[in-house]
Amino acid sequence: MRDDRHQQQAHRHSRLEKPTNLGPEASRDICAGLNVLLADMFTLYLKTKNFHWHVSGAHFRDYHLLFDEQANQIFATTDAVAERVRKLGGTTLRSVGHVVRLQRLADNDADCVEPLTMLVELRDDNLQLAAHLRETHDICEEHGDVASASFIENWIDEAEQRVWFLSEASRGHEGSVGGFVPD
Repeated sequence: MRDDRHQQQAHRHSRLEKPTNLGPEASRDICAGLNVLLADMFTLYLKTKNFHWHVSGAHFRDYHLLFDEQANQIFATTDAVAERVRKLGGTTLRSVGHVVRLQRLADNDADCVEPLTMLVELRDDNLQLAAHLRETHDICEEHGDVASASFIENWIDEAEQRVWFLSEASRGHEGSVGGFVPD
């Protein structure tokens, strides 16, 4: 009986050992930053899918396809972020409630959102995500985690590409939306 208990404790301890040679502070800081990014990515994914499902108007097909493509790209990134956290010995998000507690990007629960507003909101959210990615990149560099930093560099590029596409799709519309005045 005593041996069984000892083996269970040893097994639990071995599961919690981090599979990296980064220090405990580095692992803690990087995993915390990545988990907040993960919450933002889930938030942005759901908002992008929401707009994909509810867009209407003259450019329906173009926006519908653009939002779907971008949502798929964001969702694909979530697995890489979560797996990086696990590689560093951390734990990832466990529930929608956990996402809500960590997210920095705003939800949009409106019944009806104009297509131009959708474009501008997603553009601004992706700009904000790129800024948060840069902050987390700095944490990774500070701790010498070149692998996480390398992933983040690619994710910044993806976010900036989404910003570009959303900006170009909204170019030429008259007036302003949410403080955005097209060129």
